[in-house]
Amino acid sequence: MRPTTLTKFLIERQRDGKIDADLRLLIETCARACKAISIQVNKGALIGTGDLLGTDNVQNEAQKRLDVLSNEILIEANEWGGSLAAVASEEMEAPLPIPLPHPRGQYLLLIDPLDGSSNIDVNISVGTIFSVLRCPEGVTEADEQAFLQPGHRQVAAGFALYGPSTLLLITVGDGTHGFMLDPYVGSFVQTQRDIRIPEDTSEFAINASNMRRWEAPIKRYIDECLAGKDGVRGRDFNMRWVASMVADVYRVLSRGGIFMYPRDAKNTEGRLRLMYEANPMAFIVEQAGGAATDGRQRLLEVQPQRLHQRIGVVLGSKNEVERVTRYHAA
Repeated sequence: MRPTTLTKFLIERQRDGKIDADLRLLIETCARACKAISIQVNKGALIGTGDLLGTDNVQNEAQKRLDVLSNEILIEANEWGGSLAAVASEEMEAPLPIPLPHPRGQYLLLIDPLDGSSNIDVNISVGTIFSVLRCPEGVTEADEQAFLQPGHRQVAAGFALYGPSTLLLITVGDGTHGFMLDPYVGSFVQTQRDIRIPEDTSEFAINASNMRRWEAPIKRYIDECLAGKDGVRGRDFNMRWVASMVADVYRVLSRGGIFMYPRDAKNTEGRLRLMYEANPMAFIVEQAGGAATDGRQRLLEVQPQRLHQRIGVVLGSKNEVERVTRYHAA
């Protein structure tokens, strides 16, 4: 049986009426851009991808050469295809309307061009995250307000992981599916169909250095995990933490687990970006049978107030996420 390529996968969904031609083109274009970014990531220090540029992005984070390059690759790949009305990026303060004379389409694209870029110089996996929304009806010039839609309105989401192999995980609302880049033919080939996250887990991922700032429900949960067989949970847990969201979430998709980057005394709103990280990852995880909350409510139901809004994130194996959410409600 011949392997299913990303193109074949998307065409089949178009024929089934699950996506239209413009959305298929948009996802394929993002995938091609991810291939180009993967090449640049692999060059590493040979081209100074981890070098600081001496500038900060809108998040007040120091930009590296590859942050800016990845952003440029994604925008240049998507601005002329006719699928998009505008694109918003974690690296840009305001949305970028598709410039004329390029045709404008019905979709909005949000991108985190290089998630985990602080890990570039130590050769740890990084990635790209994207989310697709429909442009509101009647909007001819898509501004920030057009993007402020709750996550359940996403029509597609995905992320690329640049590790020992380059992976692409996507959902168009009919499950979560994984593809691996075959470097010899240049195509993404399906390697995971309808991924399912186990409902129970004995593995958690959190930045333990923030423990002194955690809210009581998070500390309670982690203390119970660390108590292991001798505690109320009655079993041992393992902790994993890559500090690259794409890598940590892929591990959850692959073998279960719970990933947490909660709000705390220092980051009172949360640390991760709702529109660029939390929403697309929540969509992907839910489509794989997992759950995603901010500790208090379902992430995909949060109404965004700002394009670069931050939020707490708890996602992964359903029963563990529900336990953490119950602790917050107690």
